[in-house]
Amino acid sequence: MTDAAIIDGSALAARVMDSIAVRVEELKARGKCVRLDAILVGGDQGAHLYAKNQEKACSAVGMEYKLHELPESASHSEVVAIIEALNANPLVTAIMVHMPLPEGVDADEIQTMISVDKDVEGVNPANIGNIVFGRRSLVPCTALAVMEMIESTGIEIRGSRAVCVGASTIVGKPVAVLLMQAEATVISTNEFTTDHDLLTKKADILVSAAGVPNLVTAGNVKEGAVVIDVGINRIVGEDGKKCTVGDVDYEAVKNVAGFISPVPGGVGPMTVAMLLRNTVQAAE
Repeated sequence: MTDAAIIDGSALAARVMDSIAVRVEELKARGKCVRLDAILVGGDQGAHLYAKNQEKACSAVGMEYKLHELPESASHSEVVAIIEALNANPLVTAIMVHMPLPEGVDADEIQTMISVDKDVEGVNPANIGNIVFGRRSLVPCTALAVMEMIESTGIEIRGSRAVCVGASTIVGKPVAVLLMQAEATVISTNEFTTDHDLLTKKADILVSAAGVPNLVTAGNVKEGAVVIDVGINRIVGEDGKKCTVGDVDYEAVKNVAGFISPVPGGVGPMTVAMLLRNTVQAAE
């Protein structure tokens, strides 16, 4: 069998960004603001890098971006005060909070406080719950990215067998529900699942979002399957240097799968694109 076709998240994201830029210009022509406000608490390097990339991405499509930075010592009430002010500001169309938050700031409560209409990460429980009922809602960005990547392969989702490895609130569970809505037969696994390898081996669509390096091996994958790797894991490579890998043993699995997403360059760029698409939707 030939190597799997690569699902290029960067190329897909570029096309999405082009369409977003057009929608932003249309909104501006009607006198509407498109603005993403992000809150960053503390000095986490990963969050700061993500914020810089967000600012660059917003600029590329003509969006306004504003970062609200607070020190590591910021209290829960200080973060709440910023969210309440942004919720009330009609010029703010979208709000997100960078993770992690420092000890003493309740992330779940903070996410619940973001206005449902401005929650472009789709982390407010109301938005997550709406997915189950198929209602119009702002869907979690990574889950949207996964679905876009699966659809880009052109395979028939309806009637296919899908396995989601990992059942997190913002990735695994929403992806499973979206696949159900597309009329796939879906199995969601977790660390307590028995016969895990037998389940994944039968999947036409395999999505791994467990956060475990090389969890999915060639022996776990059905020949010709679509494999989407959501994992982002920092490990020390054979050369002694740190590198980023996914949940999937890419080099081995690409010899078995029909389609596969790489890490990096797969779900990551598409997640940023979906964040901005949600921002435009919120503005509209």
